[in-house]
Amino acid sequence: MKMIRWTLFVGLLLSPWVQAAQAPAPLAQHPPGGAVASAHALATDAGLQILRDGGNAFDAAVAVSSVLSVVEPISSGIGGGGFFLLHDAKTGQDHFIDAREIAPAAATPQAYLKPDGSFDRDRAENGPWSAGIPGLPAGLVHLATRHGRLPLKQSLAPAIRIAREGFPIYARFARGYESRREVMERYKGTRAVFLADGDAPEEGEVFKQPDLARTLELLAEHGFDGFYRGPVAKKLLEGVKAEGGRWTAGELAGYRIKEREPLRFEYDGWQIVTAPPPSSGGIALAQMLQMLEPWDLAKLTQAERVHLTVEAMRRAYRDRTFFLGDPDFVKISMRQLTSADYAAGQRSTINPRKATPSDLLSGEQTPMEDEDTTHFSIIDAEGNRVAATQTVNLLFGSGMVVPGTGVLLNNEMDDFALKPGTPNAFGVMGYDANAPKPGKRMLSSMTPTFMVSQDRVAVLGTPGGSRIITMVLLGILGYADGLDAQAVAALPRYHHQWMPDAIGIERDALPDDVVAALRAMGHTVNSPKEAPAGRRSSDAWGNLQTVEWDRRANVLRGGTDPRNPVGRAGMIEAP
Repeated sequence: MKMIRWTLFVGLLLSPWVQAAQAPAPLAQHPPGGAVASAHALATDAGLQILRDGGNAFDAAVAVSSVLSVVEPISSGIGGGGFFLLHDAKTGQDHFIDAREIAPAAATPQAYLKPDGSFDRDRAENGPWSAGIPGLPAGLVHLATRHGRLPLKQSLAPAIRIAREGFPIYARFARGYESRREVMERYKGTRAVFLADGDAPEEGEVFKQPDLARTLELLAEHGFDGFYRGPVAKKLLEGVKAEGGRWTAGELAGYRIKEREPLRFEYDGWQIVTAPPPSSGGIALAQMLQMLEPWDLAKLTQAERVHLTVEAMRRAYRDRTFFLGDPDFVKISMRQLTSADYAAGQRSTINPRKATPSDLLSGEQTPMEDEDTTHFSIIDAEGNRVAATQTVNLLFGSGMVVPGTGVLLNNEMDDFALKPGTPNAFGVMGYDANAPKPGKRMLSSMTPTFMVSQDRVAVLGTPGGSRIITMVLLGILGYADGLDAQAVAALPRYHHQWMPDAIGIERDALPDDVVAALRAMGHTVNSPKEAPAGRRSSDAWGNLQTVEWDRRANVLRGGTDPRNPVGRAGMIEAP
């Protein structure tokens, strides 16, 4: 009996040490180095070099963004715009830099109608009328001067060098040019750059852009004025006018980026920090995730999980159509649209066993970016982080390079509701909330996002037009399921956007039995492998780039989309 009591006493005496031995390791306060994931290895390498040279994540973002603008004209460029989501580790604050393009005064809805009143899609997608006033150069200047620690000239140096010396053309670049060739070769400035050697770009050739290098040098030397005033601005105005467009010097010089408050909400133990309007992504994510949260998705069959996720997508995209636009021009009921109560109301209309036809959700207004676009993610050794998505909209934007500048203009005007109820190039519609007005920013799907839990931090985003939001949603659900960064980047993808009323899927994204089960619930499922020849959509979507910091193990991981062979995720150790 005494032996038993003594054993119990010793056990109680030692229990604090036993508990301490079993306690989880303390959380790391700083990452062990830096991580960059982007859609091109040259951009990733440039960002990592800036970190090695003493720059922070924000300096690295300038380098990565500008290099992508050089090596990915198919997706982005300084003739376009973007969103930068930042976390400042020293202050603990998050910032959202809105460098979205704005509408010129001449770009009224009437300017996009033919004489018979029908919509002029060619003018909306090609040439000078399709282009908004670029925002990315101003975004880079703001990022460097307000948040970076290195001179802008140092952070832009890799992009200037690569533009001047050239880089090897990759398969996606060559394919994209071929698909847009007819449009691009309409314009003198584009022919001078892309046909410099006498023929179309071919894989493996070295592609040089000396005019773009000089434009970037002027941006590096003179900051904002190097692009929006002076020689570059003069050439932009002259080039747009020569092709029949109408910009003014005041519109260029008057461009301003906006620092906005990021959107925040909780999901399954994670804080989600994401893009506010004029992005539609953050509100849609808040709606979809809050609709889904009461269900234990891990315990459902794959068909049940996809069904519920699609129903959440359907409802969020319906709201996107009617309620969202530039918050400087349109009153958006942010609190209502992102509230748990509103999500509960939306959830109550979901039948767990049957699809809701989209035409049963009101189609009346009620009171209240495939291979285009690019994304990169960065974490540095101090814990600063950047999620950035930038674009020129469709492949090679408007197709028009302004002579003497190397600047390929965007075709973001198609992201406005140029004709109410008429789908844009991505099949999404809009109404008054997203109608063009002078100086207004067009609605976007770009959704750079942070995820923060007790012991993990993730940075993610992707291109993909209207499918950006649902790809980020699936990435968030993947991290919530415990996947690592590379597994998240490789997840199969499916999408629904209210109208058209169909689930789109990547090739082999869902097993045949799951597709059959969804169809039995009343869903239309469009599978690439079932599409007739000549009408097949892309077999693979997006180009998700993500990095994560596991604070428990103090390990950085990067994930680059395996659909893109030239992307790269890289890490460096802290000095």
